[in-house]
Amino acid sequence: MQVDTALLYEYFAADDTKTNQPDAPRELVERLNLERIPKHVSIIMDGNGRWAQARGKDRSQGHKAGVAALREAVTTSVRLGIDVLSVYAFSTENWKRPQAEVNLLMHLFATTLVRELPLFHQENVRLMFIGDLTQLPQATQDVFAQGLEETKHNTGMVFALAVNYGSRSEITRALKLCCKQVHDGTLAIDDITEDTIASRLYTAQLPDPDLLIRTSGEMRLSNYLLWQLAYSELYVTPVLWPDFSRWDYLRAVIAYQTRTRRFGGL
Repeated sequence: MQVDTALLYEYFAADDTKTNQPDAPRELVERLNLERIPKHVSIIMDGNGRWAQARGKDRSQGHKAGVAALREAVTTSVRLGIDVLSVYAFSTENWKRPQAEVNLLMHLFATTLVRELPLFHQENVRLMFIGDLTQLPQATQDVFAQGLEETKHNTGMVFALAVNYGSRSEITRALKLCCKQVHDGTLAIDDITEDTIASRLYTAQLPDPDLLIRTSGEMRLSNYLLWQLAYSELYVTPVLWPDFSRWDYLRAVIAYQTRTRRFGGL
């Protein structure tokens, strides 16, 4: 996507009190190489619970604060000209959390999506989902379907939410689809390639992430996009997700631009 530099400077200058470093807004933004903006940024949003605990609050307040950080990440992605933003919202393992917390998250997904639809339209963002939505409460499924329908004609950035997602189950699902086609005679074993499997993943419509950002300092992938992240650049920040600002995002992209991507070559 093309970057509107005037909007970019205006966007960061409007929040110059949160840089947490001596750079003036324009100077920090000018460190960006607008020719090397990642096409696909993916984020593991971690630290909501610790953010709440550090403030003597219930975990639910951390999740609610995380919604505001996600809203800013969407707008920042658009301003930076990123084609795809994907985020890890709820894993297949998250069902093990206390039922009250799971119920809150399902409610937040539904209410937040409805509330943010005007933002998606304003920023020309198209929504998509990664994961098995059939296990979600029907009310949440209905709201997700509404979001897909209402944004399907938007032509700007794709915002992909990973909900009830686990990479191992995704890969298993893709292999089962291949096996079924082999059994049915519509696919030969010798014709199965990496592209064959990739085309059966939830992310088949998307390029692999160029940059993965993980907040809260955790150094693991947590069963997220294991196939797709094979050659992604990783950026880990100690900042807890509710505190992750447009400036933290900007630093991650600038760090990405200092890397030399070899994809296994010299």
